[in-house]
Amino acid sequence: MHINSLDMRQQTVYLKKLSILVDLIDFAKVNGLLECEYDFLQEAATDLGVDTIIYESLFDVEIEKTKPRTQSDCIQHLYTLVQLFKVDHKQSIVALNRLHHIGVAMGLSPVAIQQVLSLMHNYPNKDVPFAVVESTLMAQYN
Repeated sequence: MHINSLDMRQQTVYLKKLSILVDLIDFAKVNGLLECEYDFLQEAATDLGVDTIIYESLFDVEIEKTKPRTQSDCIQHLYTLVQLFKVDHKQSIVALNRLHHIGVAMGLSPVAIQQVLSLMHNYPNKDVPFAVVESTLMAQYN
């Protein structure tokens, strides 16, 4: 997809998708990118409608990151980061701290983020369902 062929609204949405991918790529690089993480990221890129050439270029270029705007977007983004966090079956303290920092920077509750990370251990393969992540994070706002 060539960005110049899109109208302004479509460009904005596409740039947000690229920003999400860059954030995920940066997170995956914390402990060195593994093949399973690369595959996860490539699948995420496909789901977001980003072609392979653009996806691969995101490892080498800087783009302006945009913070998710809505609470729902922040929760979805944290959930995706949590999925990436568990994909290599190694949860280092460096990656854990980075994940926590990203969540707080998005305006999510540090306590709720910690609860989500703790809840991961209650599920097979640490695959905490989205509904559990969402309800845990939403409980902090009520």
